[in-house]
Amino acid sequence: MIEKQSEPGKVMKRATLTLEERGVSRKELLQKARNVDNDEFYTQYEDVEKELSMYPKRIWKNKVVFCNCDDAVNATERNTSAFALYFLRNFNVLGLKKLICTHYAGKVDIFNQGQRGSVFTKYGFNERDKKKEYPKNYSGSFDDPLSLKILKEDADIVCTNPPFSRAIDYWKILIESGKRFIIISNITNVITLAFVPYFREGKVLPGYNRVDEYVNQKKEIVRASGTWYTNIPIKNRDYRNLKIVLLSDIPEKYKKYDDSKTLIVNHCYIPSDYKNPFAVSARPILNGLLEKGYEIVKDQYFPCENGKEGFRRVLVKKV
Repeated sequence: MIEKQSEPGKVMKRATLTLEERGVSRKELLQKARNVDNDEFYTQYEDVEKELSMYPKRIWKNKVVFCNCDDAVNATERNTSAFALYFLRNFNVLGLKKLICTHYAGKVDIFNQGQRGSVFTKYGFNERDKKKEYPKNYSGSFDDPLSLKILKEDADIVCTNPPFSRAIDYWKILIESGKRFIIISNITNVITLAFVPYFREGKVLPGYNRVDEYVNQKKEIVRASGTWYTNIPIKNRDYRNLKIVLLSDIPEKYKKYDDSKTLIVNHCYIPSDYKNPFAVSARPILNGLLEKGYEIVKDQYFPCENGKEGFRRVLVKKV
């Protein structure tokens, strides 16, 4: 049985699977950690719980949550995805109407679900109120016609960790759907040309936390620079990492001008009295800079110093 009850009105905080419960030790995983080519990285339960518990419970009430990127559900917690597990454990507390999770029929089968795409649905508060179906010719991919139909006709909020390598396709489908979402993706999306317009136009916001460790198909811990993104308003963001001060108060080592005389600032320093566009890296955007009276005015900028091109940034300006 997957569901565990918590005291009324409280989202469970205890329910974090240990690595031992998942069949491996942390020491063993860290010793085996390697850079891998396959980007099928799976989120750990503690990272899902840490982020999703930050949002007010009212946003979930009577809503259909859709987990559409290999978020498999099995009879055991060990073989259930972290996203599915969180919502199953907290289904009653959050007051969900329905939970829909899909399993991708790919080569990677970390949850021991087999090679058939499936759709799991929980539709009531009782343990028996659930079903798993194996639709004919269903791949389980987020862009399968059935997945798109569920997204369009059933889903209210989407929560998942899509493959980083397919992020451009996934974001396009998700954002055009108009549905609410809380997802994980690469931290560099905020300064990557394909994604920057979503932030500039206010269609996507940074979430609360970053995610640096995942589990791969071999149940090994791997590192990848991810963070949470959402289109649900963030009411209680911690802006303390943004150092918005007078230009003259920014230490010299954290400000400079490139060959075109464009100001470059580092270490999350932001000049409060500077009227011209200036270049920032991903971190200030992730820390909420666009919510503090600044806007993106150029989606991609590569500063040059002494003729040498630097790392990609965006140009921002005080509104």
